[in-house]
Parts: sequence; structure tokens; C-alpha cells
Amino acid sequence: MQQRHRDRMIYFQEQSECTRKYVIPYIEQVLPITPNLRILEIGCGEGGNLKPFLELGCHCVGVDIDVAQIEKAKQYLSEYYQGDNLTLIARNIYDVQPDEIGTFDIIMLRDVIEHIPNQERFMHYLKSFMHSESIVFFGFPVWRNPFGGHQQICRNKLLSHMPWLHLLPNALYKKVLHWGGEKHGTIKGLLEIKVTGISLHRFEKILFKEQYQVLCHTHYLINPNYEIKFGLHPRIVPKLLQIPYLQDFYTTAMYYVVKN
Repeated sequence: MQQRHRDRMIYFQEQSECTRKYVIPYIEQVLPITPNLRILEIGCGEGGNLKPFLELGCHCVGVDIDVAQIEKAKQYLSEYYQGDNLTLIARNIYDVQPDEIGTFDIIMLRDVIEHIPNQERFMHYLKSFMHSESIVFFGFPVWRNPFGGHQQICRNKLLSHMPWLHLLPNALYKKVLHWGGEKHGTIKGLLEIKVTGISLHRFEKILFKEQYQVLCHTHYLINPNYEIKFGLHPRIVPKLLQIPYLQDFYTTAMYYVVKN
């Protein structure tokens, strides 16, 4: 487990910096970020991704199922939470009604879609918060990439640095995590990701089924967030290596901007 997983302020700052430096410029290939745009982040956590949008004068709504994380978001974003530009909601997104919060110019899911059960249902429901010109940003780790199972959250140093560990069969994976001394909650969470983790093929299949239009997408060999975390400059997977199925094993992140 890295220090950023223990100290949530570090994680908040990393999220903010990566969104400011990489996510916003990526979105601006399609839509310039201007004051008063309405932004919805689903799975906002402590709100790190929202801060750069708030700094630009956007109206932001953050939704997260974790009450404790929303409370931290209120604390970390206190200068904005007291104003009119930020709403934070501690609820399951399915319990948030479209007529309650309206539609948005940009919807953002960064490192979230891989945690959501029944992604087909979710992608259909997402349209409830979109108008005709809305766009959606997705950033996520591909399931079969070296750390696509989020095993870096393990407290055991060996397990947290072991690539592709999550691809072990469920029963064996669970035994290895127990052997490593991981807590019940950690093991439960890591096994849940084995169910919800998403491949490139499956994600694009859902986009096609739900009739989303891909405006831009990028395969990253080195995740932009790794620059903030490890000092590694982002690298795009070369075209020659963008091989269906095989690329899932070395594509550490995907960025997509889509519209309905």
C-alpha cells in the first residue's frame, strides 16, 4: 500500500493535478472549458477531480456512494462548498433522480467505470443526465493490465508490487491475499473488482450497444496519472501494438470522450 492510500489528502492533490494537467486538456479537444459549464462527476470520492473545474468557474455536482468520502470532499473543497457552484451528494447514482439535479454539459468518470456492477445498465441510465450536446469523459485502467486489479492497495509489499496478480483464478487469488495478511475488507474489494473490471472490447461493445459516439480515445502505455505518482511521463501505445485483446495486457489506461 502506498502512502497515497493512507493519506487521502495526498490522493486528493494527485487527482487534482492530473485532471488539471491531462484530463481538462483532453476534454478541450472536443469542448472548451468555460465558466458556468455544468459538470457531473460520478464516483467523485474526495472531490480532487472537481477542484480544477471549480477553479475555472464551472458549476459542479459530485456524487459518491461513500458517505465518508463525501464528508472529506466537503472538507477539502470547503472554500467552494459554502458557495453556489458545488453540490455534493452521498448516494448511489441510481437513487439520484434526473429532475433533482438536471442535465450536464460534461459528465466525468475517472477510475470509476471498472467498479460499477452491470455496466450496461449504468451506461443506459447515464443518458438521463445528458442533453443533446452533452459529452462524457471516461478514464479507466484496462482489466488485464499489470495492475488492473488494484492490487497496489495491498498492505503486503510483495503483493502490492506483483503485476497481473489479479488474473489468478478466484480461489487461488483469495488464498494468496489471505496468505499475505490482507484484511477481510481489502480482500472483498479486490474480489469485487474481478467481477466488475472491464476490458477494452467489452467497454466498446457497450458503447456500441447503447449508441454512444466516440469523439476521441487514447490508449496509454504509461497512464498520465503515473507522472504524478511515480514521475513517469505518459506514453501512448504505438499503433503497431494496438492489437485486439493482446493490448489489454499492457494498456495501463484508456481515455475516451463520447456523446449520445
